[in-house]
Amino acid sequence: MQEKENIIRLWFDMLLQQEDKRIDDIFTEDVVYIESWGPKYENRAAVKHWFKEWNTRGKVVVWDIKQYFHKGNQTLVEWHFKDEMNSGVIEQFDGITLIEWAENSKIRFLKEFGLQPVPKWQYTVIQR
Repeated sequence: MQEKENIIRLWFDMLLQQEDKRIDDIFTEDVVYIESWGPKYENRAAVKHWFKEWNTRGKVVVWDIKQYFHKGNQTLVEWHFKDEMNSGVIEQFDGITLIEWAENSKIRFLKEFGLQPVPKWQYTVIQR
């Protein structure tokens, strides 16, 4: 479990530092990576391209891991994320990532789920 958590932390740190340190060591060649807002990358070359391109448009400033859950070849990661885009837009939200591991301890499937805050004017708080 510790090895898998270290790999996940490395991936998050690479995004925070905007540096590809070991994408080839983290993901299988045929990885499927689905971002929280929909885009899907269907191999490691596509993930590398996205990583490089995304870092030209913005910067991840916070990606804190809250906790991990492990079961068999799967890991679930709960996190808090914040980025600052070059356009001035700042995004911040909580989410989870579902990971499936290959036998060689590389990620073969990764799907993010982000919880976007709902503006207060769109809901009513009920107090009891």
